[in-house]
Amino acid sequence: MQEAPIPYKRMVFVCINKRENGEACCADRGAEAILAQLKEGIKAKGLARHVRVARSGCHDMCAKGPSVVMFPDNRWFYGVTEQDVDAILAFAALPPAPIPPVPAAAAKPARSR
Repeated sequence: MQEAPIPYKRMVFVCINKRENGEACCADRGAEAILAQLKEGIKAKGLARHVRVARSGCHDMCAKGPSVVMFPDNRWFYGVTEQDVDAILAFAALPPAPIPPVPAAAAKPARSR
């Protein structure tokens, strides 16, 4: 295994999960179109070298989808529509806020399920 710094200042993940059982899911609410518009918008704004837009699996918030998460800002946008894409793009164009160091007490390993 090798390690390197992330080459982007911001990562934007769009849930495109499709549930086969007919339950609510982001895929059935236009997530693919939102993903395409975000990718297009980032390229059009000349931000592709700094902001990565990627598809993701389930964010486990299906009833509130479509869901978009943004790092390192720790932002979660839900109930996103195509009309919201410009607002997300505007946020993505801002310089990321500095990430505070994690206090030693908070750096405990996560519990396994």
